[in-house]
Amino acid sequence: MRPMNSLGRSRRAAQVAFATQGLVYISLTVRLPRFQDHWGISDLALSGLLLMMVLLAGGGSVAAETLAKRQPSERLLRAGLLLIAIALPILTTAPTLPVFVLGLALYGVALGVVDASTNMQAVALEHAVGRPILPSFHGAWTLGGVIGSALGLALGDAPLWIDAFLAVVPLVAATLPLLPRVGATADVGLGPIPWRPIVLVGIGMALFYMVDTASQTWGPIYLDDVFPTPHRLVALATFPYLLASLALRMAGDRLVARYGVVPVLRIGALVGCAALAVVVFAPTWPVAVLGFAVLGGGVAVIAPLSFSAAARIAGGSPRRVDAVIARLNQFNYAGALLGSVLTGAIGSGTLRIGFAVPMVLILAILPLARAFAAEPAAAAE
Repeated sequence: MRPMNSLGRSRRAAQVAFATQGLVYISLTVRLPRFQDHWGISDLALSGLLLMMVLLAGGGSVAAETLAKRQPSERLLRAGLLLIAIALPILTTAPTLPVFVLGLALYGVALGVVDASTNMQAVALEHAVGRPILPSFHGAWTLGGVIGSALGLALGDAPLWIDAFLAVVPLVAATLPLLPRVGATADVGLGPIPWRPIVLVGIGMALFYMVDTASQTWGPIYLDDVFPTPHRLVALATFPYLLASLALRMAGDRLVARYGVVPVLRIGALVGCAALAVVVFAPTWPVAVLGFAVLGGGVAVIAPLSFSAAARIAGGSPRRVDAVIARLNQFNYAGALLGSVLTGAIGSGTLRIGFAVPMVLILAILPLARAFAAEPAAAAE
């Protein structure tokens, strides 16, 4: 068993990795209107580029989960962070559109590798500590996103090449003392795993990432296209959303302990639907910003509760739980496809219609909430 002080260092290192992922991702998404204007990219063409990035992220995640059977997850995480550090200067200083697309593709692969390996680290550390700590890692991602959104507000109309300096952050994160451990493993010999209830939880997680990706990717563009929002303020679509998400995730453990997972999820889904209705029908950009803020406070706990529920339903050894978490992570990209691609494609005429898609679909959490409370014995098949 590893000493607690060593585990503490590894936990902090993994939290920094989560925060780095959130910081870089949000820093880029709040600057999407600038990239779009700089390269003359239409909303439909941007949907295509985002589709490419999400598909490559899914491929990077699958590759990381496969390699983690033989390689320590900390080694994969360091490789993913270094790839982000390479991709950032390419896409932010690109002299031509094809070079920008190349940088975006490299970032997509790195995004998937880091997504998978950070969750492997988080699950491994949760096993070692012996109590639920996954919400704190997701909170670290959100905190990084808040910093990235604040940077977007501060940079405003600054040249895009300034964002290249963000590459220093993943470079530093890659040097920290992560937990040396093999992450995902195949489920061969692990016994029967109750995939049906776990898939229901995964669908709930996909719905969250649909809303989350739509808000973070298209929110700044929505403010830029639909309203006469000052360029320097389009990041307000993301900043209040992330602040509200961070607050809810910090309070999430206490809320679930007091009221139970099912009521928390159902109320959050209703709040999320109402908030997206505010966004869709907003008469002015400040009202839309208010809608995004309420949305963050409604749906933020779905993702960490998804990982916790799936791990609890799976039961058994850490290897068994790792196999489940590795599969569950793929629902992240299904939701990202719905959020980034479907919202933009349907909203190519007006993003008001695009945001009506997650407004309706998030209500599917209402019947799915019961799956999050399933017990291992009852779930076994």
